[in-house]
Amino acid sequence: MTERLDSGAHAGLFAALGDEKRLRLLARLATGPASISHLAEGSGITRQGVTKHLRVLALAGLVRTRRRGKESVWQLERKRLDEAKRSLERISRQWDVALDKLKLYVEGS
Repeated sequence: MTERLDSGAHAGLFAALGDEKRLRLLARLATGPASISHLAEGSGITRQGVTKHLRVLALAGLVRTRRRGKESVWQLERKRLDEAKRSLERISRQWDVALDKLKLYVEGS
């Protein structure tokens, strides 16, 4: 039985992961929670730009924020990244099956 990928449920996730700046922000958050100021520091992205990208990542469920004193601290949602990894693994398995079938067909001709 072939596993089905719910593309609608994952479209926002992969769209959020499809931006280099957002991937860099995720990489920085992988080392631990950080404020917008800390994430903007040395990134070449303005604080407003960081905020915009974090909102996209939050809508995709990849990050979340909490208040610490007067500032918001952002952190990575590893569970959502694990979902993306599992989805990519399913797609990879589907391609492996399709390529194996094609190989058998071509070699059998």
